[in-house]
Amino acid sequence: MITNEQLLLLEKYLKESNNIVFFGGAGVSTESGIPDFRSKDGLYNNMGVDFSKYKPEYLLSFACLYHEPDVFFEFYRQKMNTRNYKPNITHNVLAKLEEIGKLSAIVTQNIDGLHQKAGSKNVYEIHGTTSVCHCMNCGREYDGNYIFDCDENIPHCQYCGDEDAIIRPNVVLYGENLPEYTVSKAISAIEKADSLIIGGTSLTVWPANTFLSYFKSNHLIIINNEPLDVPVNERTDLIITDKLGNIFTKIDEMFKE
Repeated sequence: MITNEQLLLLEKYLKESNNIVFFGGAGVSTESGIPDFRSKDGLYNNMGVDFSKYKPEYLLSFACLYHEPDVFFEFYRQKMNTRNYKPNITHNVLAKLEEIGKLSAIVTQNIDGLHQKAGSKNVYEIHGTTSVCHCMNCGREYDGNYIFDCDENIPHCQYCGDEDAIIRPNVVLYGENLPEYTVSKAISAIEKADSLIIGGTSLTVWPANTFLSYFKSNHLIIINNEPLDVPVNERTDLIITDKLGNIFTKIDEMFKE
């Protein structure tokens, strides 16, 4: 729970900053109802009997897509369909901060597209997105709905006419590298930021957990619902253990006209 002293510091830091970057993880979207991966209520602990013989990392890997595409797409459709979820207070306040010129960028580990639904423009999705997919043969892009709405269990390209031309999501799978261009832009934004807010992430996933090392400026603020199990940067100004929704409700009040 945030203390009055922490709240005053948070308001001071945010109001004197004009180039804030927000780095977010799964905890940003759990309050919209989207499960995270590793908590007791998360995806990895609620696989269901259909996938109980598989390791969760395998089901979201390039190896599974390549060797067992029928299994990959069955799991993807059941567990990764976030189309009906809506942005929560955190997404909405971040969009507001961008609109009023306080926030310059969002770097997110999430693939659900809720920041864009809330109205954020400058979003770097370092793990990709479910909102776009593409043909592995010709590279043609499709709307992300194609995989979920396609009549085929394994979606194929309508233009290639090749049974090997599979449509895959623009999501970074296990065994794949992060997108270089997006990572480069995200790092550049963090390097230029005057304040960095880390929210809803345990800082345990490599290489995303190394991103905060690029921040060189004034205020490093960490907000997480659970105490962190890893050491944080010695320059961290503020660590708040509370729900993001509670904190961003208070941030919204700070910037009421």
